[in-house]
Amino acid sequence: MDNAIGLPLQDGAVVTVGTFDGVHRGHHDVLTTLVRHARARGVPSVVITFDPHPLEVVNPAVAPQLITLRDEKLALFAEAGVSYVAVLPFTPTLAAFEAERFVDEVLLGRFAMRELLVGHDHGFGRGRMGDIDVLRTLGHSRDFQVVVLPPVHTADGSAISSTAIRQAVAAGDLNRAALGLGRPYSVSGRVVRGDQRGRTIGYPTLNLAPISARKLLPPDGVYAVRVQLPEGAFRGMLNLGPRPTVGDHERRIETHIFDASADWYGARVRLDFVARLRGTRPFAGLDALKSQLAEDERQARALLATAEPTASLS
Repeated sequence: MDNAIGLPLQDGAVVTVGTFDGVHRGHHDVLTTLVRHARARGVPSVVITFDPHPLEVVNPAVAPQLITLRDEKLALFAEAGVSYVAVLPFTPTLAAFEAERFVDEVLLGRFAMRELLVGHDHGFGRGRMGDIDVLRTLGHSRDFQVVVLPPVHTADGSAISSTAIRQAVAAGDLNRAALGLGRPYSVSGRVVRGDQRGRTIGYPTLNLAPISARKLLPPDGVYAVRVQLPEGAFRGMLNLGPRPTVGDHERRIETHIFDASADWYGARVRLDFVARLRGTRPFAGLDALKSQLAEDERQARALLATAEPTASLS
């Protein structure tokens, strides 16, 4: 018999619950263990996450910008091989649930949970009172297993966390962010038509539609990037921010792709930030700007030279 939300969970499920902002290396450890345990039991693996971020409801003044927006997070869950993802609307009503009620009505009642995987610092329910001890007590009385996973650390011994990754991105420390994420920091979106000004100086750009204000972006500047397009991966350089030389003060994301050109309008693209080349600054004129762009390209190509093979549109 299907459960209350129509998933085929007649034999139960192995479940994990969390915000999972960033789906970083610590989260990935939880997800790979989740999938492995579910396969061993012969039941589906289920990730339960929330939108919006709980702090946007509980304490909006301290709610963080997000490492991964909803669609980005769902794509990473899919890559991890989980069977199902349930995105629960986080509302004041849900925030008021006691841990016991959340377990009974949501995890058991809606998702037929037989095993719960959580990180070492996990907590849910009103005031995050559903800590590990509470969960183990509930598991004993309601006959489900609780598996607690230890933290994952970087090489310097620092525990990986969404907070630490946000701090690294905000500071422009892309290497530290990538170490925590297990991949480059990225932004995704749809390609839209720009003003085509870049074509006039020999640097046509791929322009992204405006990104949600909820998405955390690194500091304004010029970056070496990998560009993930429907045809494959390419290399390029990206300008994040205004274009003061031409009097444009709107914050934009525009990318010049090396050695490729096509009609990508409407396509979904992912931009992986590899290295920051410089900050944003005005130039005396278009000739000075073109000279700097040539130097930016030289640096970006050198930094990206050891990247994995890229696609070709030749």
